[in-house]
Amino acid sequence: MKIKKLSIQGFKSFMDKLDIQISPGISAFVGPNGCGKSNIVDAIRWVMGEQSPKQLRGRQMEDLIFSGAGPLKASSRAEIALTFEDTEEFHDTSEISICRRLYRSGESEYLINNSTCRLKDIHDLFMGTGLGNRSYAIIAQGEIGLIIEQKPEETRFLLEEAAGITKYKVRREESLRKVSLTEENLRRVEDLLVEIKREMNSLKRQARKARRFKEINADIHRLKLVLHANKYSELQTKEDKESKNY
Repeated sequence: MKIKKLSIQGFKSFMDKLDIQISPGISAFVGPNGCGKSNIVDAIRWVMGEQSPKQLRGRQMEDLIFSGAGPLKASSRAEIALTFEDTEEFHDTSEISICRRLYRSGESEYLINNSTCRLKDIHDLFMGTGLGNRSYAIIAQGEIGLIIEQKPEETRFLLEEAAGITKYKVRREESLRKVSLTEENLRRVEDLLVEIKREMNSLKRQARKARRFKEINADIHRLKLVLHANKYSELQTKEDKESKNY
C-alpha cells in the first residue's frame, strides 16, 4: 500500500482545503520553521486513527481544528482524507480512501471509500499491512532515539507488525475474549437454571398444597351439603309429627 493523495481542510494550520499528491519515489516537504511540515505527519497519523492529542502535539482534540488567525475565522471542523493505491495485496481493490472528520461539538466521523464506518474498521484496514498510526511506517522527528531505546516488548510489536502477524494475534485475542465471555454467560445460565429449578420445586410444592386444599375444600362443601340435607330432613320429619299430633 502506498499513499497517493492527502487532502487536508481545517486541520491545525491548514484553513483552506489542500490536496497533496504523493508521487512515486521519494517525496519531501520542504519549508521554513512553522510552515506546517510536521502538521502533515500529524494529519496522516490522525486520519489513521490516533486518539491521543498529546501524540499530535495538542492538549485536547479540539486543538486540532483551525482556530483562526488575524482576519481568518476559526473552522467548524477538521477533515482529513487519505487515499492509498496498490492495495490489491491486502484488499480486493486497487485504491482505498479513508476519511476522518472532527466537529467543534466533539462529534467525529470515520469513512472508508465515502461510507460511514467505525474506528475499529479503520484499524482493521491497516492491520497486518505494516501501516498504522503507531507502526514503524510513521516515525516523527525525535522518535528514532525512542525506537532504539524502547522496551523489548515494544520492539517485538514493531517486528510483528512488519511481519504481518499482528492481525492474527488480534483475532486470536478477540476469539479468546469471546470464548471467555461465552463461558461467563454459560456460568450465568447455569446459575439461572439452578435458581429456576429451585423455584420450580417450590412451585410444585405449592401446587400440591393448592390441589390438596381444593380437594379438602370440596369434601368440606360436600359434607356441609350432607349435614344441611340431614338437618333439613330431620326438621321436615319433626314438622310432620307435630302436624299429626294436632
